[in-house]
Amino acid sequence: MQFKYAQLMDVDVESLTNTKLLNFIDEWWATRYRYGGTTKKGIDCSSLTGTLLRDVYGVTVPRTAREQYRISTKLKREELAEGDFVFFNTRGGVSHVGIYLTNGYFVHSSVHSGVVISSLDESYYSKKYIGGGRPNLQQETPVTEE
Repeated sequence: MQFKYAQLMDVDVESLTNTKLLNFIDEWWATRYRYGGTTKKGIDCSSLTGTLLRDVYGVTVPRTAREQYRISTKLKREELAEGDFVFFNTRGGVSHVGIYLTNGYFVHSSVHSGVVISSLDESYYSKKYIGGGRPNLQQETPVTEE
């Protein structure tokens, strides 16, 4: 499986070490897009990012792309790392989101293709790209009784 994704993203096989992430992508691959969808019968972009972050990294994030943008630490493209959000303006404001993988590639639920890996360098996505974000993982300090 690593070989398949290494070829797709033009990286060395050895660089793809997160098999949990690759297995997640493989399980959801080509699941059709459905606005508001949350299952393998159909999933939208923000539900995919939330499910991926929960299942692969144990991180819970808000449900919509706009909320995910709001709670994230903003990043420049060169700062992106595996597991970061990538945000797009496809319908006005933050309206599409994916998860960055490596080498300019991200996984997302596309309206036309379902769950796929695309490149930030593709003409459509490079024009619509808003920026990256890292889920804010700071946890509140619990209050202790004395």
